[in-house]
Amino acid sequence: MRLTCRSEYALLALVYLARHQGETFIPVPAIAAAQGIPPKFLEQILLSLRLAKYLHSSKGKNGGFRLAKPADKITLAEIIRLFDGALAPTESASKYFYEPTPIEKEGKLLALFKEVRDYLSDRMERTTIADVA
Repeated sequence: MRLTCRSEYALLALVYLARHQGETFIPVPAIAAAQGIPPKFLEQILLSLRLAKYLHSSKGKNGGFRLAKPADKITLAEIIRLFDGALAPTESASKYFYEPTPIEKEGKLLALFKEVRDYLSDRMERTTIADVA
C-alpha cells in the first residue's frame, strides 16, 4: 500500500473537520490553510467525500463542509480504499480488489503478502478518524 496525495489530503481534511465537529460548516479556505492543502485540489477531494456520504456541504456565505457521520464511525481503511483502492501490497493478495499477478506463482511469497495485508487492514479497520484527531 502506498498512499496518494488524494488520500493523505482526505485524511487531513477529515481530521480537521473532526476537531471542529461542534461548529457549523467549515469553509474550504480554512481547511486548506490549516492543513496546507491546495484549495482547488481540496475542493475535488471534499466533493468525492461528500458523494461518498462522509460529508455534508452548504453553499453561500456561511457555507463549507462538515462530517456527515461521527468521526468514530469513519475508519482509515474506508477512506484509503475510496481514494487508493486495495490496502494489500499486491492485487493478488487483495480481498476486495483481487487481480491476478505474477507473484501468485510463488505460494510462500503470496502468503507473506496476505499476512501483511491482514495486519495492515486490521489496523486500519480498527483506527477511526476520531482516534487520530
